[in-house]
Amino acid sequence: MPASPQINGLSVDVEDWFQVGAFETVIARDDWSRLADRVERNCDTILEMFCDAGVRGTFFTLGWVAERHGPLMRRIAAEGHEVASHGWDHERVFRLGADGFARDLERSRKAIEDAAGVAVTGYRAPSFSIDARTPWAFEVLAAQGYAYSSSVAPIAHDHYGWREAPRFAFHPLAGSDLVEIPVTTATFAGRRLAAGGGGFFRVLPYGFSRWAIRQVNREEGRPAVFYFHPWEIDPDQPRVENAPLRSRLRHYTNLDVMAGKLRQLIDEFSWGRMDDLAARESDRAMALAA
Repeated sequence: MPASPQINGLSVDVEDWFQVGAFETVIARDDWSRLADRVERNCDTILEMFCDAGVRGTFFTLGWVAERHGPLMRRIAAEGHEVASHGWDHERVFRLGADGFARDLERSRKAIEDAAGVAVTGYRAPSFSIDARTPWAFEVLAAQGYAYSSSVAPIAHDHYGWREAPRFAFHPLAGSDLVEIPVTTATFAGRRLAAGGGGFFRVLPYGFSRWAIRQVNREEGRPAVFYFHPWEIDPDQPRVENAPLRSRLRHYTNLDVMAGKLRQLIDEFSWGRMDDLAARESDRAMALAA
């Protein structure tokens, strides 16, 4: 009998086009409420895509978005998806400090739970900003009762990354059940390659992602963790012309092909919610550490 396919983690980082790290130096948070809101229409398209494919995923949501889009949060939960936290307003963890991070977690969790009507047990740091600078972050998450985090990118990158972190699920704190599920990387010639979605998925040929996920699933016997953003399927979003060229290239390249690539990826592999994956991987991590 053939082995059952690996069930990979499918996740959406719910933020609007003006809330991304690429534009944080040219769009002030005070201006957000005056800009064109496109997150709900894009999430509705994603929900339809997931429904057509018969898959469930996790929507890591900014508290700022949840507070303004209660009906959307309730639709996400009602359709069987997990609603989890992406922080309040996309501030990176290393800029908050431990006390600020605790306040950010509390504020965003309350907004998301009030909006969605479900408990929040998962967290993803904006821009994967739990790294070597924030050894206290896991202690704060554990103290607030989070079951898992998916906040580490175990690569070297100019925008984020924690190169020395484990590639797969690990328990970052002794005596705590909190599990960290890093975003997926593949390996080639001794190097780690980012392969978990987002801009890498948009810009690189689809065959790279297929190869990377197959490597992780078949050769290493582990689930992949994939993420993307609602604005990535929206080629008609406003253009931020005063942003740095590198930021504009990263943000706008291949927006028109992203939805088609996503449908292909969802059809080709098996997918599920991040909380379910975290529970399975937590048991595996504890067994390996024993």
